[in-house]
Amino acid sequence: MSKLQKNKNKNWLVAVLALLIFLALGFGPARVELSAQKKKTDKRISALYNKNQKKATPLSSQAERKEAIRRIKAMSLSQTGGTGDKYSREKVLVKFKPGLTTQSADSLLKAYQAESYHLIPKINVYVVRIEDGVSVEDTLSALKVNPDVLYAGPDYKLRLCATPNDQLFSYQYALSNPGGVLLIPGSPTGNPQADFKATGAWDYAKGDPNVLIAVLDTGIDYTHPELVNQVIDHGKDFVNDDNEAYDDVWHGTHVAGIIAAQTNNSAGIAGVAWNCRLLAGKIIGAEGEGDYSDLIEALIWAADYTNGAAKVGVINMSIGGTEPDEFLEEALQYAYNKGIVLVAAAGNDGSQGVYYPAAYDNYCLAVGATDYNDQIADFSNYGPEKDVAAPGVGIISTYPVALTDPGYLPYAFADGTSMAAPHVAGLAALIKSVKPWLYPGDIMKIIKYSPDDVDSTGWDDYSGYGRLNAKRALAPYVLK
Repeated sequence: MSKLQKNKNKNWLVAVLALLIFLALGFGPARVELSAQKKKTDKRISALYNKNQKKATPLSSQAERKEAIRRIKAMSLSQTGGTGDKYSREKVLVKFKPGLTTQSADSLLKAYQAESYHLIPKINVYVVRIEDGVSVEDTLSALKVNPDVLYAGPDYKLRLCATPNDQLFSYQYALSNPGGVLLIPGSPTGNPQADFKATGAWDYAKGDPNVLIAVLDTGIDYTHPELVNQVIDHGKDFVNDDNEAYDDVWHGTHVAGIIAAQTNNSAGIAGVAWNCRLLAGKIIGAEGEGDYSDLIEALIWAADYTNGAAKVGVINMSIGGTEPDEFLEEALQYAYNKGIVLVAAAGNDGSQGVYYPAAYDNYCLAVGATDYNDQIADFSNYGPEKDVAAPGVGIISTYPVALTDPGYLPYAFADGTSMAAPHVAGLAALIKSVKPWLYPGDIMKIIKYSPDDVDSTGWDDYSGYGRLNAKRALAPYVLK
């Protein structure tokens, strides 16, 4: 469940987002509610919000300056959300053994009552839509015993995880924490060490416009004033199968702003990777969940994307699902082998178990969330796959203009590992900008071995190697 916090401000013209989403499933105004009671079945992904906070909380005394702040809770990898099903009842994924002709594959799929199907290139996986009334389980059982099938599985579900002069930079404690009472919902007192040292990092790098960060999420509001010059094109919508990856929810727009909002423009917020650009891949629909097959296709698409000299160097996935999947792992491996750094949110259940794709730690950086006092967020999932943590509580970022109430600015506060991951993706893009020849594994090591310890000394299940330190990661002695 998401929640909003309001407070008005006479002195500051900071009207931060209006979340008024009426989704087809009947979500009420000013909240994003993912119901665990409506179930489907297909390996699924979702966006991660902190589901433990159920009511809007007004800003306390220090916030009597009355800034109009609304707060969203964002979940990047959650077991609940949307229909709640683990996999689709309409589709399966199939890979045939090498040597089987296309004609033979077509005949075989038709024999298994495929209504339609298409091939994901490069990894040769078929997305097969089965006929109404045909059981996914029965179809998979039959496919798995066929000698021509290498492997077959369900289509699992995904759910929604230099100092600039920007007007709202003082609200971005994650980039530079001044300590004292913070300008975020609840007006907590912050630890001045509890940020990821962005201003120091910008002394070394601000990003290369030919380094693209693909945001595989709910899409991006590419009309937003802070993003209109940052997106390279309108991306691709894998949910509706078109080339307009517009965000009709809010989550992907919020993630995109953290990574690369236009910066040093005397307006709005600052993005981590100032000069890098964004590419939107929409894999999550308005109901807050999507299919693994869309993520798999988006990974291949992003890995192969070029636009002149620009190409994808980093992929951010503030989404996830509970189930491992060979097809997903193969797509991650494909992108990794193309030289792309993969970043994913760890999950927001506050429990043991990093979600997928983050749990594929050979290829992905799994990111947990910290707060303004360098404490591990109580909603942040933990486990042996955890690599690093980054600020993910009270994070202000961009919000879709079309969803913003009159009189408010299109910005919002949100919590979640969904908000932590894009800080890491932005840092990866900065490193890629400075040293474009580094392999993904090299960049992952730099990010993992340069944080500040915030929990146990050394690596631990909760913070991984610690809270991100972008300045240290970009220091010349590290990148020599």
